[in-house]
Amino acid sequence: MKLLYIKRKTRTEKRFTPKMGKLITNVTYIKKYLLGFPIKTLHKYRETYYGEVKNCDDCHLFI
Repeated sequence: MKLLYIKRKTRTEKRFTPKMGKLITNVTYIKKYLLGFPIKTLHKYRETYYGEVKNCDDCHLFI
């Protein structure tokens, strides 16, 4: 087992944008792990329908 490694995981989330309204999208998280425990989220992004990669700061989590 590695001591320190980086892992990428994609999951489906419900998001809300002011322009588009409710949006269901795949969000990819890049996390840093130490001994199998997550330490820090390095980056969080989503891919649009057209293939663009956007940061998740412009849309809010929809609950």
